[in-house]
Amino acid sequence: QVQLVESGGGLVQPGGSLRLSCAASGIVFAMYAMGWYRQAPGKQRELVAGITSSGSTWYRDSVKGRFTISRDNAKNTLYLQMNSLKPEDTAVYYCNASPAPGRSWGASTSYWGQGTQVTVST
Repeated sequence: QVQLVESGGGLVQPGGSLRLSCAASGIVFAMYAMGWYRQAPGKQRELVAGITSSGSTWYRDSVKGRFTISRDNAKNTLYLQMNSLKPEDTAVYYCNASPAPGRSWGASTSYWGQGTQVTVST
């Protein structure tokens, strides 16, 4: 059974930092493309950052220079370091694992975590 369990969300002031984690089980983690998505109220889910099985990364423009995605294949864990957080970063953040090759985040065959809430507010 595949499980993706996110943690690390919470309430933070603008300019603050959070580190999200996604612990994976039931998959050969090193072979999966991993991604972080987010969904704000009333908005569509969007890809925030992704990392392929070979370590190639992608970031949406609004988080470049502030967020860093990384993976620890030995620990079957995906991370998202979020710095200089802004109120517009407020959303539920989801972990995604895709077995398809390359930049296949969000593929129909992929798996999703349950999400972790990130709130950036004073």
